[in-house]
Amino acid sequence: MPGTIHIVDDDASFRTALERRLKKAGYDVATYPSAQQLLDKLPDENGRGCILLDVRIPGLSGPELQIRLSELGSTLPIIFLTGYADVPTTVKTIKAGAEDFLTKPVSSEQLLSAIEHAVARHESARRAGQKLNALRAQLDTLTPREHQVFELVVQGKINKQIALQLGATERTIKAHRHKVMEKMGVQSLAELVSIAERIGVLRRFSGEGPQS
Repeated sequence: MPGTIHIVDDDASFRTALERRLKKAGYDVATYPSAQQLLDKLPDENGRGCILLDVRIPGLSGPELQIRLSELGSTLPIIFLTGYADVPTTVKTIKAGAEDFLTKPVSSEQLLSAIEHAVARHESARRAGQKLNALRAQLDTLTPREHQVFELVVQGKINKQIALQLGATERTIKAHRHKVMEKMGVQSLAELVSIAERIGVLRRFSGEGPQS
């Protein structure tokens, strides 16, 4: 399934024409004559899709809806599609996270290309988020002591150093380390360090912010 495209535009004839064009391309389509109607029935973000949003619509404007959706935690990509493009609005919406800003009339090729890119990027980000959540869930299965061992191991400490720091025997630390590897589903120290980096554990010790 290519995904569901949510069209927010107050021009009924334009919505109908766009809906036909997108359905012909294989997409499911939902249309809304106002921003409020979309807010009243927020799209499901677990599926593939994006929002095609006009700038000038009655009530809440396109850019205002973009901000509201962001406040609600929506991650669905937004493509602005308007007949009233201007530089300040374009810059503002792109800086606020819009995927693209297209001007009416737009060719089918340009529109479909923008949609495909937006949907693919959203799907990739969604899957990455699911993987991170799964890793964090695995981390939560560690006992407090195993968690301590995990953090010291990924900092490069050897068993002898960890045993000294935690007041335990090397044999005990070795056993904890084995359980950590088992619960995190890894076979090597490199894999464990990679997981620690991905979920932000290493940055807590280095004082670095999130990496892009």
